[in-house]
Amino acid sequence: MSNYENLKVWHRAVDLAVSIYRLTQSNKLFVKDFGLKDQLQRSSVSISSNISEGNELGTDKQAIRQFFIAKGSAAEVYTQLIISCKIGYITEDDCKYYLNECKGISSMLINLIKSRSIE
Repeated sequence: MSNYENLKVWHRAVDLAVSIYRLTQSNKLFVKDFGLKDQLQRSSVSISSNISEGNELGTDKQAIRQFFIAKGSAAEVYTQLIISCKIGYITEDDCKYYLNECKGISSMLINLIKSRSIE
């Protein structure tokens, strides 16, 4: 198992991306909205991808940069979910769940960044 696979934040980000894919592929409104659906999928995949990329790079400085990019992707997903909720693509309860996941991942990334900054 690679180092990043030991990170809880990576697992949580992967789970979020899988959940986003399932949501956007099964929801008739998302299926017809290629722009929002594709952007939501891409940005959700970007979170875990940047965590793994950062953890595999040679230095903490490079890793931290990628973790910040992952955090930015989490903010993108957050915003896209708010838009999806406001236009009626997802329920209020689903929106709260996904937004909470984004906030949790973002918080975990800050902690990961801090831990890499100390070393």
